[in-house]
Amino acid sequence: MWYKAGKTILRFRISLLFLLFVATAFMAWQASKVQLSYDFTRALPTDNPKFIAYQDFLKQFGNDGNTVVIGIQANRFYEKDFFNEVYALSQRLKKVPGVNEVLSVPDAVTLLNDAEKQQLVPQKIFNPPYANQADLDSAKSTFENLPFYRTLLYNPEKKAYLLGVTVNKDSINSKYRTVIVNNILKETGIFESNTKSTLQISGLPFIRTVIGDRIKDEMNWFLIGSLVLSAITLFIFFRSVSATIMSLLVVGMGVIWSVGTLVLFGYKITLLTALIPPLVVVIGIPNCIYFLNKYHTAYKEKGNKEEALVTMVGRMGIVTLFCNIAAAIGFAVFALTKSQLLKEFGAVAGINILLLFFISLFFIPPVLSFLPAPKTKHTKYLDNAFLASILVKIERWTFHHTRMVYMVTIIVTVISIIGIFRIKSEGFIVDDLPKADKIYTDLKWFEDNFGGVMPLEIIVDTKKKNGLMRSVKPIAAIDEFSAYLDSSEYTARPLSFVEGLKFAKQAFYDGDSLSYAIPYESDLAFIGPYLKAKKDSSSKSDGSGAFNRLINNFIDSNKQKARISVNMKDVGSAKLPELLAAFEARANQVFDTATYKVSFTGSSVSFLEGSSFIINGLKESIFWAFLLITLCMLYLFKSMRILVSSLIPNLIPLIVTAGVMGWAGIALKPSTVLVFSVALGIVIDVTIRFLINYKQELPAHNNQVNPTLIHTIRHTGISIIYTSLVLIAGFVIFSFSDFGGTKALGWLTSLTLVVGTITNLVLLPVLILTISGNKKG
Repeated sequence: MWYKAGKTILRFRISLLFLLFVATAFMAWQASKVQLSYDFTRALPTDNPKFIAYQDFLKQFGNDGNTVVIGIQANRFYEKDFFNEVYALSQRLKKVPGVNEVLSVPDAVTLLNDAEKQQLVPQKIFNPPYANQADLDSAKSTFENLPFYRTLLYNPEKKAYLLGVTVNKDSINSKYRTVIVNNILKETGIFESNTKSTLQISGLPFIRTVIGDRIKDEMNWFLIGSLVLSAITLFIFFRSVSATIMSLLVVGMGVIWSVGTLVLFGYKITLLTALIPPLVVVIGIPNCIYFLNKYHTAYKEKGNKEEALVTMVGRMGIVTLFCNIAAAIGFAVFALTKSQLLKEFGAVAGINILLLFFISLFFIPPVLSFLPAPKTKHTKYLDNAFLASILVKIERWTFHHTRMVYMVTIIVTVISIIGIFRIKSEGFIVDDLPKADKIYTDLKWFEDNFGGVMPLEIIVDTKKKNGLMRSVKPIAAIDEFSAYLDSSEYTARPLSFVEGLKFAKQAFYDGDSLSYAIPYESDLAFIGPYLKAKKDSSSKSDGSGAFNRLINNFIDSNKQKARISVNMKDVGSAKLPELLAAFEARANQVFDTATYKVSFTGSSVSFLEGSSFIINGLKESIFWAFLLITLCMLYLFKSMRILVSSLIPNLIPLIVTAGVMGWAGIALKPSTVLVFSVALGIVIDVTIRFLINYKQELPAHNNQVNPTLIHTIRHTGISIIYTSLVLIAGFVIFSFSDFGGTKALGWLTSLTLVVGTITNLVLLPVLILTISGNKKG
């Protein structure tokens, strides 16, 4: 069948090349329309309870996690020149397109008791720029007499101050997010230059934008790097410019088709799908090596170019097809998960890895038919003395050191299994960053000075309209629970409408800081008029608008639900469930469960839940990938003995890699779990390559196992080693990433490929020899 296919391809080579180029041009046109995705919530399926709770919260209270925080640590904060610069920074930030509001010390307001009109009137505390230090000192005294702002805008013990920049949620989730963040950084840079000081910047919008842009840039460089590295490796092997260019054109078309497929499916580039083009390059190169290696071997034997090309397709067509099917399965199983992110990644990667086979099949033989016959220097690699000596040693191990091979395999496997039990499954929002990275150090600064920046939202539902204002009980309960949260080492000071009521009570009693407390039943008479008054002043530019909007964001229009907003440290996916369980247990003690319903949500919860969901989905995908690949192997070889022999050399590399992760303290997270599915689909290629050649050579050696194994090791071993070196080089490039996850993906996959090459060249022949009883196959 495949020999006929080879003849047909050569007969219609011009038509096939024309159709391939037309299809590639169409996919290139589609690829030109690709867009980036800025939606960070799609890791969770829409029926996930935490996803539903978060969406309900967004409908009720609007967006969370849309605040960029800027930190200042300075003993001279209240020196007039420095303070004026802070004010100027605040004013410039307000003019940045996409910025909705800026909350800062210079913008702080106090409440004055207008006894005549019986209402509380917001008034700005500071009136910068200041020319007189005494005026600033007087305003400072007023400001520091207001407990509402303490630990919210400043930390008096550490002389740390904060500016909260609220950005438009639609803009920060669009392609304009980079522009917004860069404009904010431009203004902070002016401040740093004027004051000779350093600012700390953090917040989910900032972290997501900067990290997303860095990864996008890295993927572009890795794509170029993998192409260059592959070209160098191919040229070293084949000593042929034409073979190198042809191989690069194959993977180039594969990249174009992969991006075009994204557009045709209506998908956008995410942090996962951005990995597909570099992976296509790395996985596509072996197709070229397989075909070229067989072409050169056949030409060396036959001396006829056309016969060599037909033999190349006839012998390597089935091998390459099943290798690509195995690799495609390793990725396509992600589409079986409920996560939209994984579905998109799995579908596009799986389809395009399979398409790589057809691109290779319809491009390489026709192009080779137009090129001159290979010269001696192009096939010289087939007689590589160094590799030949290694393969001779492998033969010796297979036939004379079988027991030693098994013993070493068992020892390494046992040590690896022990390491597996040391693996932890944990992810952090910024755990992929180096500890010296400014994003990481700035985040830790906010955790040390303000308790963190990761938003956690608690919704208290009284289950009845106006339930928050009918008595002081819900107010007291919210205040008690807020005090509990404030006492936790993992959270910042919570903010709720109760803090606004306490602020209002202080103002009602003429600014007495001792009156900053929840109102008594008798005090509630003035609360209603105050809440009505804030709606009227929400558009004022004297500073009252910001304060009133702040308070208004914490209760719903029916005064039935209250929102407690608290920032947390980046505690990680392992600690977060424990922490939330403790918070929920305390909430059940404080709030009568028959009267109140308390729920926990927020973008931090959704983000970390999404990470855990992806990890679990990837674990399931590995199982399905292994099962499907097993069925393919069974269909291909139709022998349980061969099947068992083929699976063991592919399981051991995965076990060794997992063991290394355990001993090295590398946690399971989306980027590291991805290694196993990627590596499984690639390592199985080596097994298929070896076994098909073994089965093909058996008849030529009268079904004698020993001579067939020797021939397979010597002839197949060279192309396996070359292919493995290209794959390893392709994945090693990811090790130069600044992100821990991408770096781990690179060196862990490379490690798996190294071990997989060894097990398939050394252990697999030993297993075949054992199950055959050293007799006929």
